Amino acid sequence: MSARRSLVWLGLTPEPEKELPAAVAALRAPATGRPPAALVTAERRRVERLVLRGTQRGWLRYLREVTALVVDAAAASPTTDPGPALLAGEVVLDHHHMLIGLPGAAYARTAPQRRALERALAHLRDRTRPAATGHRESRSTV
Repeated sequence: MSARRSLVWLGLTPEPEKELPAAVAALRAPATGRPPAALVTAERRRVERLVLRGTQRGWLRYLREVTALVVDAAAASPTTDPGPALLAGEVVLDHHHMLIGLPGAAYARTAPQRRALERALAHLRDRTRPAATGHRESRSTV
């Protein structure tokens, strides 16, 4: 490892490496319901390689890919389970918010992703809310 390689990005949060592999595997194989174990393992290995041997640029490239999967899932059929996309989107959005505390331009570079994730997450959350019944709750003025 080069002495010039910055490792400050590794200290942000462990949630992406814990939470993303299974969620991303589910997003890559949405038609199968639960993703095959081999796909989850492959995703976990990819994340592990990025964390152990990668760079911040490579890590952010991976998170940009995850963002695209979340945005695509938000635009998909409303019958698709939004759970994996909600989890992945929230994890990446939290990560991107934390970039503000790091030196460099990563926070500014991820601004378009944050906006896309916020829109996608709002859409996905709307899909998880019960449908309105058309009746308004009456308010008591007591």
